Amino acid sequence: MKTLFKDFKQDLPASIVVFFVAVPLCLGIALASGAPLFAGIIAGIVGGIVVGIASGSPLGVSGPAAGLAVIVLSSIASLGSWQAFLTAVVLAGIIQMILGYAKAGFIAYFFPTSVIKGMLTGIGLLIILKQIPHALGWDKAEEGSLSFMQSDGQNTFSEIGKALQYFTPGAVLISVLSLAVLILWDKVLTKKHKIFQLLQGPIVVVVLGIVMNMMFQNGMLDFTLAADQVVRIPVPEDFTGFIGQFTFPDFSVLTNFEVYKIAVVIAIVASLETLLCVEATDKLDPYKRITPTNRELKAQGLGNIVSGLIGGLPVTQVIVRSSANISFGGKTKMSAILHGVFLLISAITIASVLNMIPLASLAAILLMVGYKLAKPALFKQMYKLGWEQFIPFTATVVAILATDLLIGITVGILFGIFYTLRHSYRNSHHMKDLITSEGGKQIHHITLAEEVSFFNKANVVKSLDSIPPNSKVIIDCSKSKSIAYDVVELIKDYESNAKNKNIEVEMINFIEPEKTYKL
Repeated sequence: MKTLFKDFKQDLPASIVVFFVAVPLCLGIALASGAPLFAGIIAGIVGGIVVGIASGSPLGVSGPAAGLAVIVLSSIASLGSWQAFLTAVVLAGIIQMILGYAKAGFIAYFFPTSVIKGMLTGIGLLIILKQIPHALGWDKAEEGSLSFMQSDGQNTFSEIGKALQYFTPGAVLISVLSLAVLILWDKVLTKKHKIFQLLQGPIVVVVLGIVMNMMFQNGMLDFTLAADQVVRIPVPEDFTGFIGQFTFPDFSVLTNFEVYKIAVVIAIVASLETLLCVEATDKLDPYKRITPTNRELKAQGLGNIVSGLIGGLPVTQVIVRSSANISFGGKTKMSAILHGVFLLISAITIASVLNMIPLASLAAILLMVGYKLAKPALFKQMYKLGWEQFIPFTATVVAILATDLLIGITVGILFGIFYTLRHSYRNSHHMKDLITSEGGKQIHHITLAEEVSFFNKANVVKSLDSIPPNSKVIIDCSKSKSIAYDVVELIKDYESNAKNKNIEVEMINFIEPEKTYKL
């Protein structure tokens, strides 16, 4: 416990920032999912407190994920009730726990670095593009969406066009002043005095937003904000009303096979999003700590069981909140836990105060987070690493902007696989320069690589076919640990047919097919 509080000075202000970022995201994702608004808050609380305590991730923050919104929306319609869907969430959590104990977390280590960096950059650009309308006062699209196409029929770019057409002067003023404060805080004030490191700029921005909103309401400026331009948390009349917002699953649907199908889908998608976020968060961690992925799957499973039991949305580790945590100084998982505690306390006590926060203020904070994820210098850095890194990186960024997170990652991985196969194809073997023997016969020396797969077959064939008649070829397998049967068979066939061209074939450490491959 003492270890958790050793960096409290850094974790507390970071947790407050994450809390302010999480509030509209929790509500927006709940709205996009067709779930009760309070279900998003429950998921945020569980993701912060339950998953935060159980997780081994020092900086990851969990909560409801935009990537699951479409699945949740269609699943509620398919099962017929919110309570039935909650049963699927509980089952998904159990499946994730099983995956954790089965050590399935190793999947995280198969994501290429170029793709993870592309994912972070793509999300950074997406955050910027998605928050521009909110900064201008156009708040028709749901908060927290990470898809190109939106539920209102617009897309990322057409939404910006709408915002420019219907901007609100009050929201623009708040967002401009908020951005100025954040830049001043980050570039100047934090270097002047420690008090500015403890009191984070986003906290000042939120207070400024509330004060300006109150001024607008009192008629000091004719810039009054509409109801959909501020945070909207359900406000309970008393503690009994607060408790009444929790919902419990309907376990009578356990006889319905559809529940199990949905549970499996949620478990797989939530686990993939979590593992992707774990890799990305570890990359951003200034201390380069490594999150135990199997423990993370267990923690997420526990979180989904608890969230489903009390009426919350499914949870995953979420990159937007995690990167906000890192950007504003979080050092340990205490910041994630505290943000969940603040969500819980605020939902009980100060929901009406939170409902005075302009979305434009929060948009300014997220614009800064997005910029820190997608700095132009990163593009230059990736370009210098060569096409093998730059192409998968760029493909991931473009695909995320044009589709959504999971499709974007898939596109990036496919490009990464292409370059891996290309590299394997080009490095299947090494052919030495021609050597003239004593008898005037040319000798060609081919050394096979350590790993030779069926994919290398074409390259080996090309080299063997290039050997002219009346020469000698030495095929050296001494460095090879694994040679695909297709290549072994090819070499044996070549040896048989080489006599027709008067080519002498010498094998070094060649293992006969029948000795290697037995049924």
